[in-house]
Amino acid sequence: MKVLFINPPYFNSKYKFIGLVAPPLGIAYMAAVLEENNIDVEIIDAAALEMRWETLETEIKRISPDLVAITALTPTIAKALQTAELAKKTCPHATVVLGGYHPTFNYQEMLAKDYVDIVVMGEGEITLLDLVETLDEGGDLKNVQGIAYEGGVTPPRPLISDLEELPFPARHLLPMEHYKILNMKLHTATMISGRGCPMQCSFCASAALHGNRLRMRSPGNVVDEMEHLVNDHNAGMIAFMDDTFTLKPSQVEAICEEIKKRDMDVYWGCTARVDTLSGPLLHKMSDSGCITMFLGVESADQQQLDRVNKQITIDKIRSAFKLARENDIRTIASVVLGMPGDTRSSIERTIKFAREINPSYAVFSLATPYPGTKFYQEAVQNNIIRVKDWSKYTLLSPVLDTVDCSLDELKKLQKKAFRQFYLRPVYLMKQVRMDGPILLKTVATMIKEV
Repeated sequence: MKVLFINPPYFNSKYKFIGLVAPPLGIAYMAAVLEENNIDVEIIDAAALEMRWETLETEIKRISPDLVAITALTPTIAKALQTAELAKKTCPHATVVLGGYHPTFNYQEMLAKDYVDIVVMGEGEITLLDLVETLDEGGDLKNVQGIAYEGGVTPPRPLISDLEELPFPARHLLPMEHYKILNMKLHTATMISGRGCPMQCSFCASAALHGNRLRMRSPGNVVDEMEHLVNDHNAGMIAFMDDTFTLKPSQVEAICEEIKKRDMDVYWGCTARVDTLSGPLLHKMSDSGCITMFLGVESADQQQLDRVNKQITIDKIRSAFKLARENDIRTIASVVLGMPGDTRSSIERTIKFAREINPSYAVFSLATPYPGTKFYQEAVQNNIIRVKDWSKYTLLSPVLDTVDCSLDELKKLQKKAFRQFYLRPVYLMKQVRMDGPILLKTVATMIKEV
């Protein structure tokens, strides 16, 4: 069989306003597993290539796949379905498969479309291999774990216990020169050091997809992949896309030591929790090339942090940003406005707090309940969702009721937050000295997008 993976066209990505165009790791992992089993595979990252529909149709026709696998998040689901319809129209013989967060938790919605044949639910690497081999051999779909199709839903597939059994993602099938972070011109690559998260924040769907047990790769295997990215893909910047890279500090220290041991010359960034950081750890991270951390701040209101089960304190947030500055690591503060229980007053305090902790960058998202999360279940039960259009679930559009803010008022507060943070003369002078034109381009894009 010939398999084609597609990351759908998405012309207004929510990530563009922080200068991020990231490789679709999920489909790159699945493609690598299929290649390892001698299956003919291609990937079209239509989002990164900013591909138009006419071009995508031409490419699908040229490849003429037997199976088209399309990935989708909640805000991209409309484009994913449009891609599925185009694939079925262009190659009527092909089996059209959807996977990713949104299809996993909304498989019935997907299968209601006559151009979607199968939904892969949960981690897709082994499931898709099993599916392709079953279809190729004319087998029975009911024997493939972890899928939904017209004939029913099969039992869930167990999570992959040993991530080192997976080959490195098939990046040679991706347009690697099109990926970037913070608009940096360096060749940018992404990777993960583990899957799963035990923290159970109510707004995160990751644990529902990847489980609440942290499954980690060995430090040696992680740095092997970093070397592969540097040597084979000329990566100058590597972004760890784990839910929380610093969840186990001893693992981070071991990775840093391995990077130093191999005398690698590479910049890297990661996600982090404020309650996992210490001065010695950040010193080791900085010394081994870490230049950027993405930190979840969420709110300046402790009650709101407790309500979403964040399990951090305001003091820990302050301390983490102070320690990062002392170790010359840029920080991106992730702030959420308009959570249930938020008032205009609490939102104003959060906006002010974001300036006080003095991150390098700040992203002010609007509270968005994604399917598969406890947050979504609670929002449905409490009837506070006012927008049902999935394309608006970008973190930039208001979709929820709050105590005393209308949807229009929430949007205005978000714009105010971005402007008050980025258009400070002292901030601009400091960051221009550090990042130069990169900052100016990123700030201009942020202000424009919101």
